[in-house]
Amino acid sequence: MSAIRPIEILLVEDNPGDVMLTEEAFSAAKISNTLNVVRDGEEALAYLNKEAGFEDVVLPDLILLDLNLPKIDGREVLDKIKTSEKLKRIPVVVLTSSEAEQDVVKTYDLHANSYVVKPLDLDQFINVVSVVENFWFSVVTLPNTQS
Repeated sequence: MSAIRPIEILLVEDNPGDVMLTEEAFSAAKISNTLNVVRDGEEALAYLNKEAGFEDVVLPDLILLDLNLPKIDGREVLDKIKTSEKLKRIPVVVLTSSEAEQDVVKTYDLHANSYVVKPLDLDQFINVVSVVENFWFSVVTLPNTQS
């Protein structure tokens, strides 16, 4: 029987405060995980394609993606993930401050797995991250991204 490896999570987020809150929420969780953070869309694509200093990373089991990113927008990152044979099965949770209907529709058209609006309240934010983690790692069966 092989050892259970930590769950790999990629957070694509440019707001340092949101990164800190997400790290806090995941560190409080009882699930063994590794939270990797990239701060813009260009870095996210380099990470996922194992380029530009990210050659040795482990592909994530789940991606938490902000929409409004510097360099390459989150919508374009989502499109590139979901049209890549290598990456398309990795679940992408859009975690964003945008409540705009056109953003919700566009991200689902680009095959996001879920769309979550970030609450402004600290406790609610931590709760939302915990719910996302519980759903994706306790309820859902994920494909093996390492093969």
